Amino acid sequence: MLVIGSGAAGLGVALRLAGHARVAVLSKGAPDEGATAMAQGGVAAVLDPGDSVEAHVRDTLAAGAGLCHEAVVRHVVERGPEAIRWLLDLGVPFTVEATEDGQVRYHLTREGGHSHRRVIHAADATGRAIERTLLERARAAPDVELLPERVAVDLITAARLGLPGGNRVLGAYVLDRRSGRVEAIGARAVVLATGGASKVYLYTSNPDCATGDGIAMAWRAGCRVANMEFMQFHPTCLYHPQAKSFLITEAVRGEGGRLLLPDGTPFMQRFDPRGELAPRDIVARAIDHEMKRLGIDYVLLDISHKPAEFVRRHFPNVYARCLEFGYDMTREPIPVVPAAHYTCGGVVTDLRARTDLEGLYAVGEVAHTGLHGANRMASNSLLECLVFAQACAEDLRARLEALPPPPALPEWDESRVTDSDEMVVVSHNWDELRRFMWDYVGIVRTTKRLQRAKRRVDLLLAEIEEYYGNFRVTADLLELRNLALVADLIIRSALARRESRGLHYTLDYPQPDDTAPPRDTVLSPPPRPVRAAGAARPVGSQ
Repeated sequence: MLVIGSGAAGLGVALRLAGHARVAVLSKGAPDEGATAMAQGGVAAVLDPGDSVEAHVRDTLAAGAGLCHEAVVRHVVERGPEAIRWLLDLGVPFTVEATEDGQVRYHLTREGGHSHRRVIHAADATGRAIERTLLERARAAPDVELLPERVAVDLITAARLGLPGGNRVLGAYVLDRRSGRVEAIGARAVVLATGGASKVYLYTSNPDCATGDGIAMAWRAGCRVANMEFMQFHPTCLYHPQAKSFLITEAVRGEGGRLLLPDGTPFMQRFDPRGELAPRDIVARAIDHEMKRLGIDYVLLDISHKPAEFVRRHFPNVYARCLEFGYDMTREPIPVVPAAHYTCGGVVTDLRARTDLEGLYAVGEVAHTGLHGANRMASNSLLECLVFAQACAEDLRARLEALPPPPALPEWDESRVTDSDEMVVVSHNWDELRRFMWDYVGIVRTTKRLQRAKRRVDLLLAEIEEYYGNFRVTADLLELRNLALVADLIIRSALARRESRGLHYTLDYPQPDDTAPPRDTVLSPPPRPVRAAGAARPVGSQ
């Protein structure tokens, strides 16, 4: 089995397959450099007796603005407690607290959109704790092989190579960053766990690896994608030139943090009666509105009215990071801005994580499961990773005997390409793409801006494909190629949705369209030509 991605989704699949099949897990850099390790908040699950599955389902549906698939939401929420027990059994050190009668229990916090405290966490570094634990277990598993510094180029399908077996996925071409060589890795099944695409925007809370690779590869191989217009912007990232959009966890607001204008005036109640605990789309749009209305660069997040020890205990990493930049959050407000954070759309999958292609699965942020709808509720993302990793592994285990081994795959042929002496083209196009996506396809959109972005991305796609066809691949070129394709999918999906709903807000259609039931925006790729096995790019460009 080949798993592309080493976060909670990818490692979750690998660990549940260990003992049943050999698994290779690819990561673009070090295994712990993905988005999971950066997650601060926690995992949402019904763990408190006063909470209920119905309440969690209801909250998720409300946040999703009419586009959540209710059966999927219920499926995930019902399996949340089991996912947490699995993490506890592995040894994830979730935060505990003492009760009034001297007992010890896991501390549950509350975040935007949740009607109950149901977010279990490890202080304010939950993702790091989960990633560290999963990696320790993966390194100890004899059936799991971690392959760092590997960048997937494209999926290999039987149909694209002119082989029998239909559009079955046979493996992937993978660039070894250390040697510069592209190798063909065959597999009985491939699991995409590559995360999202928030690096398509100039400002993001995501790591550098979040370049939409899995979405782009699946599209080129023949998979549908859905709801790519719904890109979530986290409302509160630290505003500082050297901070690289360091995320301030939503739990700060959940524990009483207030959003203020620079003069100290609170403003969230003007936008939503839930104030700071409104869903992320509402909070991000409110901040964006106030910044544009007043011509300011940031707003303030203030939790200094809470006891200093409370803040340091609950948010030790955020507190320490802010101190590095000269802000003491126990004494003063901190400046924050929205930044691209999460891809709510992705590769269309079912409840077993299967995609449109035989032998290809997608788990985590790369997938569109129907859980998040038009806006993901806080701390439902790690939950989705864990639940669908289990579903994927269970389906693969049940089908092991039926999955044929891959045939011999053609080697990557670079006989018709050369080394590039113009890498400035890649860096320039990278910067241009991320800037016009931020300016034209951001928190607030218009049809004219989207059309302008579409013209720009069409030119970039043509230029990038020409470059890709003539020069040896590099990690930067592959990421740019994928980002440009994902940008095109986002723009096309946004143009197709002629209403405002959830994370997609357009001034030309500022209200939801209530004349018909809400529908997903589903895009299908055009048929791809069969390529000869010896072509310079066997799986090739568009």
